[in-house]
Amino acid sequence: MAKSRNIAVGIDVGTYQVKVIVAEKESDKNAIDFDSLPRIIGSGISESRGIRHGFVTNLNDAAKSIKQAVSLAEKSAGVSIKKAYISIGGVGLGAIISIGTVAVTKADNEITDLDVKRSIEESEKELPNAYIQNRKIIHTIPLEYRIDGKRVLGRPQGLKGVRLESRVLYITSLAHHLSDIMLACEEADIEIIDVTASPMAASLVTLSKTQKIAGCVLANIGAETTSIMVFENNIPVSMEIFQIGSNDITNDLALGLKVSIEDAELIKLGQGKYGEFSKRKIEEIVVARLSDIFDLIEDHLRKIDRSGLLPAGIILTGGGSGIPNIEELSRLALRLPSKQSRLKLEGNTKSMFRDFEWSVAYGLVILGLTNEDDDSIDMGLGRRWLNKTRQSLWTWIKQFLP
Repeated sequence: MAKSRNIAVGIDVGTYQVKVIVAEKESDKNAIDFDSLPRIIGSGISESRGIRHGFVTNLNDAAKSIKQAVSLAEKSAGVSIKKAYISIGGVGLGAIISIGTVAVTKADNEITDLDVKRSIEESEKELPNAYIQNRKIIHTIPLEYRIDGKRVLGRPQGLKGVRLESRVLYITSLAHHLSDIMLACEEADIEIIDVTASPMAASLVTLSKTQKIAGCVLANIGAETTSIMVFENNIPVSMEIFQIGSNDITNDLALGLKVSIEDAELIKLGQGKYGEFSKRKIEEIVVARLSDIFDLIEDHLRKIDRSGLLPAGIILTGGGSGIPNIEELSRLALRLPSKQSRLKLEGNTKSMFRDFEWSVAYGLVILGLTNEDDDSIDMGLGRRWLNKTRQSLWTWIKQFLP
């Protein structure tokens, strides 16, 4: 990869497909600019093998799928791919909120960066052992600060008080799921630059700042899972993964209509030949399963006291968001404004794909090509942890290689 070109690669290892995007940054701007997004110069896609519900079931098959998608992206972009940003998703993801409280250290009670750092570290220590055991923290997101019990608007540094309290959202992954994805990438000869939770990556390109400030929920309907991330005041406040996806709709159609999986998939997307099947019967099957998905989302919004209270509504992305009339169904089920995400993909016109299926991969290259230092969100797993574990992972892999 030429050093003179500012290029990043994003690899979305999904349950249904592995998607790779190669993008080049032409602007000198460091911040994410939705009017001047990176230009896509190549893409690759392959069927996911050895992966179920976001975790690896067969390391060799998963590595081959990644390698195949990367090879196609290399040919499309005309560059050699050795490093990439990857996503982690599926049922192994989780989120939990923890609170840490510390005494202010300075004699004059002025709160410093050190106090803030200590309070966040204390919140991590307060994570229940039953939850954090066997998990790795991917993102650390401060939600709120309180000084002597009173909520602070903005940053607490420079204010005075006796006690500082931090309320922090931790996005985590099962450690073995994360390690297996990393191992598969290493076996595919890809060096991992950083790891990002799939919902976080998708949000970078599917949501505007206005939507995040007003309050919205991003729903990524994948093949076997549906992930949601709720935003308010421009930060994520909640995340949840459900073990239900668009493949369940395909399977229901195949059983209900007595057709092949391939025909059921086309019918689901409104592209198949209905033949002797009534449109009403098809809609009944599709709506029944979508209702299950939206009921789970509604239950979660009630749990966090956001039911019907997100002005920017629900934004739908992922392969399952291409189902006809899904916007209307979600609007009625959740009593919220609803829209399907649309990405502004610039670049290689030979890459013909539905943009909402590529939101995670595109979000990864956005992350790779911007140099935003946002102190409010720890966006990645952390280079130090990756560097520390990469050698040991590779040593472990080599014993299985020919």
